[in-house]
Amino acid sequence: MSSPVFMTTLEDSLSITQPYLIAKPVSIGIVYLTIFLKVIFLSRRESIKTNAAMPIVLPADREAQHETAPQPAKNLPLCRQGSPFQLPSLHCQPVQSTSTTCHRPAYRGGDKPMAMEKAASFLSSLIGGGGGEPAATVKSILIYPIKSCRGIAVPQAPIASTGFLWDRQWVVVNAKGRAYTQRVEPKLALVQVDMPPEAFAEGWHPTADDHMVITAPGMDPLKIPLAAECATIDDVSVWEWSGSAYDEGAEAAEWFSTYFEKPSQLVRFKEASETRSCFQDYSPGYKIMFSDCFPFLIASQGSLDALNEILKEPVPMNRFRPNILVDGCHPYSEDLWKTIKINNLTFEGVKLCNRCKVPNINQDNGIHGAEPTETLLTFRSDEVLRPSHKNTRQVYFGQNLVCKESLSGKGKGKIIKVGDPVYVLQAFASANEAPA
Repeated sequence: MSSPVFMTTLEDSLSITQPYLIAKPVSIGIVYLTIFLKVIFLSRRESIKTNAAMPIVLPADREAQHETAPQPAKNLPLCRQGSPFQLPSLHCQPVQSTSTTCHRPAYRGGDKPMAMEKAASFLSSLIGGGGGEPAATVKSILIYPIKSCRGIAVPQAPIASTGFLWDRQWVVVNAKGRAYTQRVEPKLALVQVDMPPEAFAEGWHPTADDHMVITAPGMDPLKIPLAAECATIDDVSVWEWSGSAYDEGAEAAEWFSTYFEKPSQLVRFKEASETRSCFQDYSPGYKIMFSDCFPFLIASQGSLDALNEILKEPVPMNRFRPNILVDGCHPYSEDLWKTIKINNLTFEGVKLCNRCKVPNINQDNGIHGAEPTETLLTFRSDEVLRPSHKNTRQVYFGQNLVCKESLSGKGKGKIIKVGDPVYVLQAFASANEAPA
């Protein structure tokens, strides 16, 4: 796919309205627009030829200045050899050879004449593009019903007020009600969770026969009824939040206590009476269940591929646990996505995702290592990506999102699907400007 095209809304791009064109058949509009674009293209090509043919003459004093001009510092290369490091002006993609291929950044508006910008937006309105050329495509959607356990790849996922339906709706807690995560219990990486396939269909409601099935090495399958009424327990806590939750019962408690070899319980978020907010500094008004901080995490296949090019041993995407995986964009393009649209749903990029030690845990065996964090520190740290900000020794991979439609009833019944195009409506100029 070519570089993503960053478009503003049609109202922002067109300073005048053209109702007579809208009234005409779409095919006629496209014909006129094609002729118009061709004329502009030919004139611009001739202009480029003319400018290219003219020699550049420097005055004597300017020649001296040019010869003695200071060169870039040797310790600040634009592209580090064999890595996907990027400055705001470049997208660098590692290749197998010893050289590095650098791509110009995607168009963000203002780089073309106004006539071309208006024409492109008008064509988008004619063909229903929803924001120009897609920047990427949804490759996978992953739901994690139990916090820190394995995810489920689904073909589609409804959007609820707290994120994807069923995502992080359950959590395993210790005897004091404190949530387990892979940071303290890496064995959670081996716990597989399965849901009925129809659970991710629009408008589906569970019956007494529907269960969530949990499996783990050395354990018999555990079935959790999805429609059963449960008792309430108090003093359940995740990070700074504490409240009440539904207790999934003695059988589930015995199963997890046996697996972790210490008293444990499985609890479900009590939506009827509890509310847990996202970080208010970044996303005021948005809610989550048992996620760490935000309802959505987006990452791209291109970013993982670029990282794996420089790792001694490649890692799979499950190390980073995104719930929206996209493909078809340049590595780390998702860093800059301020506003995107997927299936008419608007997602806001609220924060670069700073990574804890979970990506260093092998999701196949629960063993903790040093990678990929050590490599990410060389080109995905505060020092590199956010030089004008305080260096907190964080590393970043992916971006946290919120969905605007989840704030009201407008989000009800909304779904995104694998294969949906991703349109970028607004972008940050660089990772240095993106919140983190």
